[in-house]
Amino acid sequence: MNWDPLILTFELALTTTLVLLVVGIPLAYWLSKTRARIKPILETLVSMPLVLPPTVLGFYFLLAFSPNNAFGAWIDEWLGIPLVFSFAGLVLASVIYSLPFMVQPIQAGLSSLPPSLSEAAATMGKSASTQLFRILLPNIRKSLLTGIVLSFAHTVGEFGVVLMIGGNIPGKTRVASIAIYDEVEALNYAAANTYSLILFVLTFVLLLTVYLVNGGYLKRFWR
Repeated sequence: MNWDPLILTFELALTTTLVLLVVGIPLAYWLSKTRARIKPILETLVSMPLVLPPTVLGFYFLLAFSPNNAFGAWIDEWLGIPLVFSFAGLVLASVIYSLPFMVQPIQAGLSSLPPSLSEAAATMGKSASTQLFRILLPNIRKSLLTGIVLSFAHTVGEFGVVLMIGGNIPGKTRVASIAIYDEVEALNYAAANTYSLILFVLTFVLLLTVYLVNGGYLKRFWR
């Protein structure tokens, strides 16, 4: 069995999750606080990957990241990073595709906190960033865990987006979900079953952890 697709999948999921933490936390904080008129539009854009077919997003990513378009050409020329059929392209597409899985739990957690937390910190002269990282986020650990686990697990299970933007290049863009498809097409059901079973067990354990932690079952178990 070739372990490269699984290793690449976990590298992609980990990288995507780390980037989403950097991008998603400030975005979720702003969405939870703002009353700007564009808020519903931004929330809609963030949520669209939940309902759009992955191939639709993948198709537009393919067009946007292509060197024949302005954005793709700019990235390629100035940063020297080709986005089509590359790991960097997979990461960028995965960040956009998994964005709601990070932003929405954190936004919901921040919105559920009483305003008095921020108001008390503000009266003590704490900056917005200090309020966020030292006061608010520690009070929504469960929401943070949910966002991290869902983002990681969702990236592990991607197929349509990664196939459209990354293709099927062994050792470069051939992730586990694509490897399963290839093995089924080749009637190699044993290898397909091995890949599938590993992903099934991994995602089950990750989601079970979220439910155990958020439901307080671990505390009951250790008492």
